Amino acid sequence: MLFSLPNLLSMARLPMAVAMAACVYMSEWYIAVTILWIAIATDIADGYIARKNDAATPLGGLLDHGSDAIFVTLTLAAWTTHNWVPIALPVLIPMAFAQYMLDSDALRGKPLRASQLGRYNGIAYFVLAGFPVMQLTLGLTPIPFDYFVYLGWGLVITTLISMTDRAVTLYRVRRGAP
Repeated sequence: MLFSLPNLLSMARLPMAVAMAACVYMSEWYIAVTILWIAIATDIADGYIARKNDAATPLGGLLDHGSDAIFVTLTLAAWTTHNWVPIALPVLIPMAFAQYMLDSDALRGKPLRASQLGRYNGIAYFVLAGFPVMQLTLGLTPIPFDYFVYLGWGLVITTLISMTDRAVTLYRVRRGAP
């Protein structure tokens, strides 16, 4: 059901993604950190509620992961204007998500199949999107801001590895190879 509470929580992150990117672009850190924490809360809540009510569906998983991908892509794209994230990362994330969605046959109602590296990348995208906001809001700098671009390049590399691994695995499965 499209309009279940978990799906609505997932879809709520879509307008938050636009607002978050605008706040990062305009350096509105207190608003950005509020949006970030609401996005994190809805991300945790949608899955919890779906599992608790035995209402988890392939559509819900697609909405959840898709809204996360849009949220981090737009936020990281906004960080590129501050030169803290390489432009390659917000370009690759939608490509990686599309591959994830297509090779899982999610458009045919099948559940998404994440790889271990893909899961770690997804978490790392959120961390890279949110950590600078936290630092700027709190006035603390445990990670120098120049280092974020290096972390971003690390995620570019791991995203490319993950995409290559998914492509090779799909090729082997379709060929019937072990």
